[in-house]
Amino acid sequence: MKFSKLTMAIAVALTASASSSAIAMSLYVDTKTKQIYAEPGRGRVLMGEFEKVGDKPQVAPAADAAEIAAVRQDLDMKTNEIKALQEHAEEASKAPHVEMTDNGFEMKSKDGNFTAAVNGRMQVDSQVNLNQQTTQAVGAVPQNQLADGVALRRARLGVEGTFFKDWGYKFEYDFTRGNGTVAAGVTDAYIKWGYNKDFSLKVGAFKEPFSLEEATSNRYITFIERNMITNTFVDNLNTYKLGIGANYAAERWQTGVSLQTEPVGNNGQTTAPFGTAAPFAVNNANGGVNRSGGSGDTSWEANARVTGMPWMESKTKFWHIGASGSYMNINNNYNANGSFSNGGVAFAANPSTNVDRSSVLSTGNLTSGNVNAAGSRTANHITRFGAETALVYGPFSTQAEYIQANVSGTGYSNATMDGYYGYASYFLTGESRAYKGSTGAWNRLKPARNFDMKGGWGAWELAGGYDYINLNSSAINGGRMSVAKFGINWYPNSHVRVMTNYVKTLDINTNGTAVGSRANSFNNGDFDILETRVQLDW
Repeated sequence: MKFSKLTMAIAVALTASASSSAIAMSLYVDTKTKQIYAEPGRGRVLMGEFEKVGDKPQVAPAADAAEIAAVRQDLDMKTNEIKALQEHAEEASKAPHVEMTDNGFEMKSKDGNFTAAVNGRMQVDSQVNLNQQTTQAVGAVPQNQLADGVALRRARLGVEGTFFKDWGYKFEYDFTRGNGTVAAGVTDAYIKWGYNKDFSLKVGAFKEPFSLEEATSNRYITFIERNMITNTFVDNLNTYKLGIGANYAAERWQTGVSLQTEPVGNNGQTTAPFGTAAPFAVNNANGGVNRSGGSGDTSWEANARVTGMPWMESKTKFWHIGASGSYMNINNNYNANGSFSNGGVAFAANPSTNVDRSSVLSTGNLTSGNVNAAGSRTANHITRFGAETALVYGPFSTQAEYIQANVSGTGYSNATMDGYYGYASYFLTGESRAYKGSTGAWNRLKPARNFDMKGGWGAWELAGGYDYINLNSSAINGGRMSVAKFGINWYPNSHVRVMTNYVKTLDINTNGTAVGSRANSFNNGDFDILETRVQLDW
């Protein structure tokens, strides 16, 4: 009804306009020729005024005042409704929206000043020891074996984002870390300020800038566990320490430096597998143990890492190189009578096991004895050096690193522990390893086609490598070990990964190590280990 009234009003207006503009035409007839003319002339007689029938407008019925008022009221209501819809649309455009990014489920304000991303990861691991041949321990200590089992390797939740574009933050908690202390579960917890897109400063708890494999998130490493030198010389000492750091990243190179001190809390071991004892450990200054049996308490340390790409044809064809350096001042605490109280540092290693991570090699605490007695040892400083390289050429890639740790202090002269690893990988489905230049480390892999039931296979990767570490030097007798490992990785999509590793020990030499009969029983051991991981991260 409202629509018909509006139509009627428009018709009335058009009719009035047409009527006012209509013009009558006078016609004349010639009395002799009987022809009709539109103008007067000699011999022409006026016939009258005529209008063309086809041009005569149809007169619509006149609308009364009430109907016209109703039409106007209806138009006003429609105008208000349109304005309300426009206001709602503007408010909706200003509201934050959520999208999946590499940082997790991220919310952003319209102006880009504020972001917040919730992320996390879960890694469910298993370990089956197919073969274990070890020597009989000395005395009453039984023959050592590694346990089969299943464990939750990591379970983390975190949030990171920005304030007013220039300020950033990150906080992450791992529920599998620690010896019952809440603080031990904290990994990253820092505030960051960006001078520009290239240079930034951060304060809080964060990773030491050292080593390619350590800089790479455990979500993106090729094998289930990091190689032995990375775990022993970097990760086992709790790489998430408190301090201040600076980063500068250009298009093809980056550098990171830091001045750091103690971690937030004890870096405790993961829960041992079902039915087994906790892994062998050495007490650290806080009275706890670290994940793989190492310990350490640094009063402060300075670190630096520089990486670059001297050759880069494309994102799938490039060469990466880098170097790291670190100076660590060790905290040693003595009682009033000169006897050692706590602190010091120890280094330990296992054959890349993921569930039962018992220490097969261990130096024991490098600080021991009465400071006033002959034969006492004090590890005062540790300097670490690392060199790294990686090559990506389409689906093929290689990676290698060398790390050494030099110990200085009473009782130590030219004491150098070191090791190296190298491996190659190949994607059967044609993908290339993803690289992030701003961190000089590997990034999330995205399959060319996700797994589905319509012919999508996801991404498949084969890998093989060699790993060696030597903890024997001068007065340090931690043993040495070498292993070979092979892996098959399946990426159904960019956020799920299924991994299988086979680890074969090639040489274990713990004869005469500082930790005694337990480690000695692993001497000349022969292990074949099958590991799996199912990982989800967002």
